[in-house]
Amino acid sequence: MHLARPSPRVLSHRTVNQIRTYAAPGEGAIPASKKKYVPTSGTYPLGFRAGSAHVGVKASNTRFDDLALIASQSPCSGAAVFTTNKFQAAPVTVTRHMLKRRSGKGIRAVVVNSGCANAVTGKGGIEDAITMGKSTDQCFIKDDNGEDDGEGSRTIVMSTGVIGQRLPIQKITDKIPTAYYNLSNTHDHWLSAARAICTTDTFPKLLSRSFTLPSSTETYHLVGMTKGAGMIHPNMATLLGILCTDAPIAPKQLRTLLASAVTKSFNSISIDGDTSTNDTVALLANGAAGGKPIDDKYSTDYGAMREVLTEFAIDLAKLVVRDGEGATKFVTIRVTGAASYDDAKRVASTIARSPLVKTALYGKDANWGRILCATGYAEGVSSVIPEQTSVSFVPTDGSEELKLLVKGEPEAVDEERAAKILESEDLEILVRLSEKEGEEAVYWTCDFSHEYVTINGDYRT
Repeated sequence: MHLARPSPRVLSHRTVNQIRTYAAPGEGAIPASKKKYVPTSGTYPLGFRAGSAHVGVKASNTRFDDLALIASQSPCSGAAVFTTNKFQAAPVTVTRHMLKRRSGKGIRAVVVNSGCANAVTGKGGIEDAITMGKSTDQCFIKDDNGEDDGEGSRTIVMSTGVIGQRLPIQKITDKIPTAYYNLSNTHDHWLSAARAICTTDTFPKLLSRSFTLPSSTETYHLVGMTKGAGMIHPNMATLLGILCTDAPIAPKQLRTLLASAVTKSFNSISIDGDTSTNDTVALLANGAAGGKPIDDKYSTDYGAMREVLTEFAIDLAKLVVRDGEGATKFVTIRVTGAASYDDAKRVASTIARSPLVKTALYGKDANWGRILCATGYAEGVSSVIPEQTSVSFVPTDGSEELKLLVKGEPEAVDEERAAKILESEDLEILVRLSEKEGEEAVYWTCDFSHEYVTINGDYRT
């Protein structure tokens, strides 16, 4: 007897009495539960503009913009961190070489296409990435009075989508001028660009913020957009991030600031434990707001900028986890009392990647043994001593933590309270490796649902 296959939409509502309240397959409409994460206004950095255009990189996309362009009105400093996956996508290779050749100076734009990752595409893929950069450069010739500094392309190139397929490069280059002519500094333009880089994301991820620095009376601004919902376990140094600021930061300091911020933000999230071929987070700084350049990593301005940038990057990275494919929970994993930060982070990362932990969270099952198991097999960790380890659930409503294990001894768990805590969308898992002050690391992850399999089972087709 032949049984018709239910549609993914039907499947997503048949999951053992689980009611989806957190994420939904991306079909253009933003789920009601996600609208609160989409800004209705913003404060954007001076001298930066955003634009987008519809290419139709994927034939099935007939109406959504899938090409984004972010540009500085003057040449600026640029830096980026990239995936450590050995199969690095062509845009990663091309952009890394471009930034190295220019020493992070004279950057004008970031161009991004969604719908195709241009990854594992051989020499042809490299040529396509170079062509995207050159086509974008051409748009700025008039702005630069035809001047060429002789250092080659000024454009950071990014792609996201299906691996192993060539870009429809002619279609893309035909629409790059459209994205350029659409450049503007309005909130709607920034939001449209953030939407254009989405793949299975259910909402555009955009943040902006104002800040000050100790040595200046100027007000500075940060904007950031990111995309990612699956294949998320960055190890950077299909997640992309673009951050821009009008603060004056020298290229060398820009690289170290970004690397530091990424460690505690984009490198501290996981959805499914997969590190993409395309992961790239870029930071541009044009100094358009004025003030003294940040060119000394020992200065008070550098320290303040690092704090602002790290906090901002953390908030941006959290949006990726909140949009995890099929996710119903946003989970903070906090590990304390470790002998080193690396130990704490390895334990947190291992728990975040555990399919058994993630499925238990989806099933609202207080199966703390799975958390303990993951803690125990974290590789390269010397801080885990069973007799000193404690595990708790920390509710987000401010009520007392629910202790599950205390110094290696199991507690009599109030299952009714545990189930109530696990009903919430937000949850914190606290693992104390000892009662000593020690080092602490925080990781953010989500649960695994039936829908994650549904989304990824037919992603390419």
